[in-house]
Amino acid sequence: MEIMKLALVVPHIFMHQEILPEVIFSPGELALSLAHGLVNQGHEVTIFTPGPINKFIVDNKLKNQTADLTLFKEELSQRGDSYIELLKKHPLTFITLARQVQAEITAQAYQLANQDEFDLVHVWCNEEELALVNEQLCQKPVVFNHHEPFNFLTRYRSIFPKYPHLNWISLSLAQRETFNRVSLENVNWVGNVYHGINLDRFKFNQQPEDYLVYMGRIIQPKGVHYAIACAKELGTKLKIAGKHYAGHSKDEYWQKFIEPEIDGEFIEYVGFIKTDEEKQELLGNATTLLMPSIWQEPFGMVVLEAMACGTPVVGFNQGGVSEIVKVGQSGWLADYMPEKKINKNGKKVDQSWAQLKLDQNFQENVSRLVDNVKKIKTIDRTNCRKYLEDNFSLEKMYQGYEEVYQKLKTT
Repeated sequence: MEIMKLALVVPHIFMHQEILPEVIFSPGELALSLAHGLVNQGHEVTIFTPGPINKFIVDNKLKNQTADLTLFKEELSQRGDSYIELLKKHPLTFITLARQVQAEITAQAYQLANQDEFDLVHVWCNEEELALVNEQLCQKPVVFNHHEPFNFLTRYRSIFPKYPHLNWISLSLAQRETFNRVSLENVNWVGNVYHGINLDRFKFNQQPEDYLVYMGRIIQPKGVHYAIACAKELGTKLKIAGKHYAGHSKDEYWQKFIEPEIDGEFIEYVGFIKTDEEKQELLGNATTLLMPSIWQEPFGMVVLEAMACGTPVVGFNQGGVSEIVKVGQSGWLADYMPEKKINKNGKKVDQSWAQLKLDQNFQENVSRLVDNVKKIKTIDRTNCRKYLEDNFSLEKMYQGYEEVYQKLKTT
């Protein structure tokens, strides 16, 4: 493989060593893994991030270029807030400042590529139109990832369909289907690369304890309420780990759907799990990871972390999860039937938690999850770990991106 000079642009404001440990942001962890892996392969890599990430760089050959955060810090100082506090209290202000930073580092990468500093620019995560609109100003190949469904939020739906001609790498084949306002034949997919995981991070555990686990963001599309309903139906303990967003903008999912169900006995909230040691303890000792996402999940890194411990997965046959979980070997997946919406002031909205419990589709979905959890003992945990090793290593991920880069560089 030819040695390349690569710019990996990660413009999300969470890519800052003061913020990253306090949030759930798997694209950031993956970007660091990819950057280090490419360096180990001999490539010259510069990772562009809003803030410094020196504490996460383990190879001094990896270069880090950051934005000027002086004005952002001045704003925080005037308000007496931290980054996270500003995000909670004034999300629009936070997003506006973060957008300015994103524009700056994207422009830096394109400019340096035009000066022959790089052979290719990879915009790793992109939530705005800035890098897309300005791609035409870069004289070197540019390739894009997106780490959410393309139709998830309004700003994605209204922006991404304008740029199907750009070079796109999908995270799963299912993610491509969410590019639903443009004919898929017209989107320039240059590759599909699954995420990988460092197999040394987690140890195989053959003897789990008797509980189920959910780990991830506690938001309604992740279906945490389904995990609770499933555990209650089974009479089995459920441990919930992750960040909830009570106090963030208008989010009330935690207060209305989750918190009332926590009793500390059968339904336990264990908080935000930060370290691999904590994840090993929680995931490795669980009989099953519940992954009941009700949206088109592009991938699902927690599935890899669980399988690395030998812990199989039960969830819905939605999005990228259907490509990660091998039914009968690393878990069981159920079909999902969307719940009904209700009419409120002329708009179709989600049902309340009390209403949802009476919804026939909801009840059927829970029943299907329960049936699959009952089958989990048919999964050999050794085979679960082996399936991960064969299909989702970091080496496979590096090779996938290298092949795409090389193809773009020579065309």
